[in-house]
Amino acid sequence: MGPLAGTTVLEFAAIGPAPFGVMLLADLGADIIRIDRVAAAKGSAGVEATMRGLSRGRRSIGLDIKSEEGVEVALRLAASADVLVEGWRPGVAERLGVGPDACLARNPGLVYARMTGWGQDGPLAQAAGHDIDYAAVAGALYPIGRAGSPPPPPLNFLSDFAGGGCYLVIGILAALVHRDRTGEGQVVDAAMIDGTASLTTFFHGLRQMGAWRDEREANLLDGGAPYYDSYACADGRYLAVGAIEPQFYAALLDGLGLDPRDHPQGDPARWPEQKQVFAEVIASKTQAEWVAVFEGTDACVAPILPLHEAPDHPHNVAREVFVEVGGAVQPAPAPRLSATPLEIPDPVPDYGQHTDEVLAEMGYDADTITALRADDVVA
Repeated sequence: MGPLAGTTVLEFAAIGPAPFGVMLLADLGADIIRIDRVAAAKGSAGVEATMRGLSRGRRSIGLDIKSEEGVEVALRLAASADVLVEGWRPGVAERLGVGPDACLARNPGLVYARMTGWGQDGPLAQAAGHDIDYAAVAGALYPIGRAGSPPPPPLNFLSDFAGGGCYLVIGILAALVHRDRTGEGQVVDAAMIDGTASLTTFFHGLRQMGAWRDEREANLLDGGAPYYDSYACADGRYLAVGAIEPQFYAALLDGLGLDPRDHPQGDPARWPEQKQVFAEVIASKTQAEWVAVFEGTDACVAPILPLHEAPDHPHNVAREVFVEVGGAVQPAPAPRLSATPLEIPDPVPDYGQHTDEVLAEMGYDADTITALRADDVVA
């Protein structure tokens, strides 16, 4: 059942970091009730359809929260929830009538979690943005990429999911601990700009020590070091090399057939020359051949796999890193817990699939539900 079994989370449907964070809560065993738009429940899903890959482990109700009756349903749901998650711009929840004050008045122990890009205040609070924008202003985007080229988009791992959804969950779990100790709910202001900046703490420390330069490909972890980079193989596939420690670097040189006397590790002035040599050697064999060469060594070399191949890697198969959820292959819930093991989550629900079920649990009778449907308050 997971460590959050018995914890009810009310989620207002959103995109990006909020649904990812709520997915993590679902994986941990929480009971998630997601409020979807009535239009989505009637078959007209918009951009929210792109979030279906993050939608496992929920129950879904279709609800018009722009109607007075819909707001009352939402507030009744909030009254019996442990956590509420919304991902709108600052002020939207208040305008709809489901902001923190309204919900905490019904449920003083509620953890009201808000997920935004720029945060609830500041000059950019009302500005639109996406992952790449928050990473840019947080200082996390600039160090990524090749020298002389613009930083590449790091997909949306960096701010949406790492700096956003994961920090949202950290805040929620901390607030639940506080609530369990004191009975007091609170508001969690999770912002992608905050979380992404937090992710750069290590590099600020290196810079303050004089161990990190602003130039790209000039540092240990940004592709500057020949022993921490990606290389093309003979078959057009790629190899990841991360041999930082001296003993790992020695194993790397041994596998590449290079003399350590010709390739000392600690001389950044020689990195460009060494990278060229490494690239030429690695390009002489296929990826599979290099995997065979380095198997069983501590050279920190791994094949770079596309998404569709990762589930079939022997280690991932043995550890069950990927599972089937509703017939689709997805990453398994993580992390692993000994006393409260995580289960394979329920599959992605249809929009509005559980409307009647959830309303009945709240005490609405069949006639009232039918009337709400007739008025397009629910679907």
